[in-house]
Amino acid sequence: MTTDVLTQQDGKIARIRLNRPKAIHALNTAMCADILDALETWRTDLDVEAVLIDHAEGRGFCAGGDIRMLAESGAKDGAEAREFFHTEYRMNHRLFTYAKPIVAFMDGITMGGGVGLSQPAKYRVATENTRLAMPETGIGLFPDVGGGWYLSRLPGRTGQYLALTGHRLDGAECLTLGLASHYLPSDRLDEAKARIAAEPQQIAAILDDLAAPAPDARILAHRDAIDRLFASDLLEDIFAALDADSGEWAQQQLTTLHTKSPQTMKVSLRLLQEGAMMPTFEDEMRQEYAVGAHVVQRHDFLEGVRAVIVDKDNAPQWDPPTPEGVTDHVIDQIFAPLPDGEAWTPA
Repeated sequence: MTTDVLTQQDGKIARIRLNRPKAIHALNTAMCADILDALETWRTDLDVEAVLIDHAEGRGFCAGGDIRMLAESGAKDGAEAREFFHTEYRMNHRLFTYAKPIVAFMDGITMGGGVGLSQPAKYRVATENTRLAMPETGIGLFPDVGGGWYLSRLPGRTGQYLALTGHRLDGAECLTLGLASHYLPSDRLDEAKARIAAEPQQIAAILDDLAAPAPDARILAHRDAIDRLFASDLLEDIFAALDADSGEWAQQQLTTLHTKSPQTMKVSLRLLQEGAMMPTFEDEMRQEYAVGAHVVQRHDFLEGVRAVIVDKDNAPQWDPPTPEGVTDHVIDQIFAPLPDGEAWTPA
C-alpha cells in the first residue's frame, strides 16, 4: 500500500484520494494497483454505497501518468511501461464497469490519466479550476486510458480537435461537451462531499442543488470551424484545410499541429475512428494497450519526453517530421494486435 493514494471508508461511502502533490498527483503503477484493490474490496461490501474520487492536497486533480518512467522503460525492453499500462487500463475498465455510483471531482488540472480516472464515473464534477486535456501528441504518445472511446463520442469533430491539438478545456467547456455532468464552484465541494457521505442515495439531487450556472463555453465560438477544418480522418487533409484558411484561429491551430508528432497524430485519428465503432470498452482498452506497447518504444515518444520532460528545450525532432512521411504501413504495425499471451485482459 502506497501513501501516494489514500483509500478509506467514510460512513456509507468509500473515498479514493490522490496524494502525490509534487507530481500533481500523476499516477504510477502502485497507485493504480491500490485503487484496483480498494475497488475490489468495496465491490462486495454492503456498507459502501458509493465511491468518491478526488485529490488530497495541492493543485490539480491528476496530471497524467509517470511519463519519465515510461520513457526510461521504453528505451530498454519496455517491460515496466507495459506493466504500468496493463495495470492502469485494468483500473480504467474496473471504474467503467463498476456497479456502484462513482463521483469524480475534477478540480484543477485533469490530464491523461486524470481523464481516465474521471470519465468512467457516473458523476463528473467540474469547477472554475478545471483544466482538462489529452496533450499526448506533444510527447509522441496518444490519448489513451479510453481516449479513443470518450473523444470519439463527443459532438461533431471536437474529439479529433482535442486529440490532435491537446487543447485545454475549462470547466464550462467540459460541461457543455458532456465531459462533466455538473459544474460546481470549488468552495461548494466540501459541502457536496459531506452531504453525499450522509446521503449517498441522493447524489444527483445533491449535486443538482449545489450546481451553479456555468460561464459561456468558449469552444462553442469555434464549433463550426472545428467541424469543418477537422472533418477528415486523414491528417494531410486537416493540414491542407487549415493551411487554406487564412483566419487567425485556423492559423493558430496549424501552428500548434506543427509542434506535434505526425506519427501519433495519425495514430490518434485512427484510434478515434475505430473507437467510435468499438463494441465494448473492454475491446477499446485491449486495442489501446497494444498501441501503447508499440508506441512507447518508438523514436517519437522517447524524443518527445526528452524535449518536453527531460531537457525541456521543447524542440522535439520527430521522425518522420511530416504527415506525408508517416506511411499506412507504419500505422498498421502500431495497431497490430498482440499475441494472446501478451494481450491485455480485464482481470
